[in-house]
Amino acid sequence: MIKLLRQLKPFKLAVIGVLILVFLQSMGDLYLPTLMSDIVDKGIVHQDRSYIWRIGGFMLLVAAGGALCSIIASYFSAKIAAGFGKNTRALMFNHVENFTLHEFDKVGTASLITRTTNDITQVQTVLTMMLRMMVAAPMMMIGGIIMAVSEDAKLSLIFVVVIPLLVGAIFLIGMKGLPLFKAIQVKLDKLNLVLREHLTGIRVIRSFNRIDHENKRFTEANRDLTDTAIKVNKIMAGLMPLMMIVMNFSMIAILYYGGIRIGDGDLQVGSLMAFIQYAMQIMFSLIMVSMMFVLIPRASASAVRINEVLDMKPEILDPSASELDNTAVLTKRDGRDGMRGYVEFENVSFSYPGAEQPALSGISFNARPGEVTAIIGGTGSGKSTMLSLLPRFYDAAEGSVRVDGVDVRDMTQEELRSKIGYIPQKAVLFTGTIKDNIRYGKEDATDEEIIHAAKVAQAFDFVSAMKDGFNSEIAQGGNNVSGGQKQRLSIARALVRRPEVYLFDDSFSALDFKTDAKLRAALKGETTESTVLIVAQRVSTVMDADRIIVLDEGRIAGTGTHRELLENSEVYREIVSSQLSEEEIA
Repeated sequence: MIKLLRQLKPFKLAVIGVLILVFLQSMGDLYLPTLMSDIVDKGIVHQDRSYIWRIGGFMLLVAAGGALCSIIASYFSAKIAAGFGKNTRALMFNHVENFTLHEFDKVGTASLITRTTNDITQVQTVLTMMLRMMVAAPMMMIGGIIMAVSEDAKLSLIFVVVIPLLVGAIFLIGMKGLPLFKAIQVKLDKLNLVLREHLTGIRVIRSFNRIDHENKRFTEANRDLTDTAIKVNKIMAGLMPLMMIVMNFSMIAILYYGGIRIGDGDLQVGSLMAFIQYAMQIMFSLIMVSMMFVLIPRASASAVRINEVLDMKPEILDPSASELDNTAVLTKRDGRDGMRGYVEFENVSFSYPGAEQPALSGISFNARPGEVTAIIGGTGSGKSTMLSLLPRFYDAAEGSVRVDGVDVRDMTQEELRSKIGYIPQKAVLFTGTIKDNIRYGKEDATDEEIIHAAKVAQAFDFVSAMKDGFNSEIAQGGNNVSGGQKQRLSIARALVRRPEVYLFDDSFSALDFKTDAKLRAALKGETTESTVLIVAQRVSTVMDADRIIVLDEGRIAGTGTHRELLENSEVYREIVSSQLSEEEIA
């Protein structure tokens, strides 16, 4: 929690201002009972009306000043907490953007959403209270004890019993509540996960008539969270009645022993009234502390979860400035300055965390500008993994992946990815217009460039047929267009960028054979100066490529043209024979 509060640095002056205002308010609250005691003991007892009016007016002035300080402090504390929440969410979002796919898998998308929203809100709520109470509560308690002792030291001995009793109860309940608050956040993650899967997979759920099953999963996760919340609230609910019982018994003891001391002439009525006020202030300061103990354990659990994400270092980092300078010199010596899109894999191996076998082993090949290099193989052979190493979604465990003669690990991620147009296996569109989605590949793309990219991607006809054309809205996840249309818009998004390297990760799978053929023919004219790598399952998609790489269990089983591989690669022949007839092969 303390570590996370370092995010308050931009609000340092505002925090100091709030603390000063709370200090002034607390001083005013502590001074009021003494003034009331003076009115009773000096004004009322001696029937001095002018003294009563004078001190009464001063009391009103002190009370008004305290109220004004309280209002201003509340305003600024809310503003500071809101600013803290905004900055922390932005910090989390920017930090998570640098995560590799491995870190996303490790934490989980649902958990990251919960931590960025609910957990930060919990800390923000407690921060608002802390700014108001972390000065007020201790000052009211310590100041109240000092003032009560100054009124009557013997009567103050009551606090020797009461305060340790209340502090012990607060500590005990807080310790019992903390583990449960941690459990609540974990169970909230689980609930979000189930809900997210239900909403994103609603078509599959309905098609398999699994609505009852999903309702059962949600009900179980919801009940689990509810039961834990009820349990922790039962524990915390016992705190306030306990505080009130102790407070009321304290008042009885003060009135009883105070009455005896007044009868003995050791205490004045006004002093007893002031003492009762100070006792109330001490008790209420402890109640404020108890309220913070209700919220702080949950905020503490949330802060730990936030810090876990912020402390997580991405596995893939940009090289330092000195390393970039050295790379520039080495590249110049290598004689590849100015080369666009030359891709090299040299003895590359890669394993997923916890996997028993490597996903790729000893991969070596070159892909030149102006050529189409296709990658084909069975399911799980490592095709998509190989493509993921180029934009550094993962880093090779062994060997080297180079673009334009430079190892991708020696480039900044921004520079590397600016050279690449990536079309993922699962087409992803964003909410907004079709024009916005295509322009996602190039922010300053003109309307002419967007239309041209759509025509090459074979998307122009269906977009033009829409009511608003390129200004038509795309629903969340692109659910208002078909799978093939999503793929073509994803291809247009990459084409408008005109990158050095195109990565098509099985990006034609949802297209019919006619559209596939037309698209590949149109691409030839657009990619004459770029390197094209195509991952595909269909032989018809790759058979016209300049070079075909056949993968089998993470290793290269053959390289060559379609005809060469038919003669030399048994694995390729098996793939071809499973998809094409003998006439088509011939």
